[in-house]
Amino acid sequence: MAPRLALGPGAVAFFTRRLRRAGSATRAVGEKAYLKSDLRFWGTGQDSIRGAVRGYCDAHPDLTRADLRAVAETLYATDVHELRAAAIGVLERERETLDDRDSTWLIGLVRKSKSWAYVDWIAPKVIGDVILRDPRARRRLAGWAKDPNFWVRRAALLAEHDALRAGEGDFALWSRLAASMLDEREFFIRKAIGWVLREVSKKRPELTFAFLERHRDRVSRLSLLEGAKYLPAPKRKALGLPAEAAWVAREGLRNAAGRR
Repeated sequence: MAPRLALGPGAVAFFTRRLRRAGSATRAVGEKAYLKSDLRFWGTGQDSIRGAVRGYCDAHPDLTRADLRAVAETLYATDVHELRAAAIGVLERERETLDDRDSTWLIGLVRKSKSWAYVDWIAPKVIGDVILRDPRARRRLAGWAKDPNFWVRRAALLAEHDALRAGEGDFALWSRLAASMLDEREFFIRKAIGWVLREVSKKRPELTFAFLERHRDRVSRLSLLEGAKYLPAPKRKALGLPAEAAWVAREGLRNAAGRR
């Protein structure tokens, strides 16, 4: 085990060595433009990042909560996309070491992230896991939902995404949080509301339909179309939507063309 004080700088050296050589200049340009980011990009694919994370964690099997903070904060202090991604990867892989005491610190990483590429990873995979194992952490969501920072509000919406998708989680609480944000014009909030509703509908369509019906006069078009994407035809029609979602029609046309 490396000395505790050297973990952060050691992680930067380890991931720089592994990820930089696995990158692609062409991919780097494309990813930087796609994410509209001011960070530097090496153009390293997700598989390579996860492989490096696995290697680092295997080499450091006894990381404590303090160690994880040191590693993540040092990687996040850089201006390199792949190093920030590696930080989240380490937190995800070692997530069972974290608990509710780390919630405030984790939401601090969300504040620093300023991009869906990181927030949409931290919220469900790290914060969501803390909530799953320590339900007391769920009480923090209401406060985050009122935060001035819309990335924090998005994290509040997405924290239980995986649990809700699996038919678990606290949908009643999520509904209250989402309802409090329905008047927002921020794209990333409207998209998050629709995204969660869409995933919930796959196992519990009645919950998605009830939410959209109850708030039909306030829900944005984006949230409505995304949330109702997989609802059955009668429920879609009851919401004033075509019986068949546009993506289904497009898929049908492609299949028909392929059979010619």
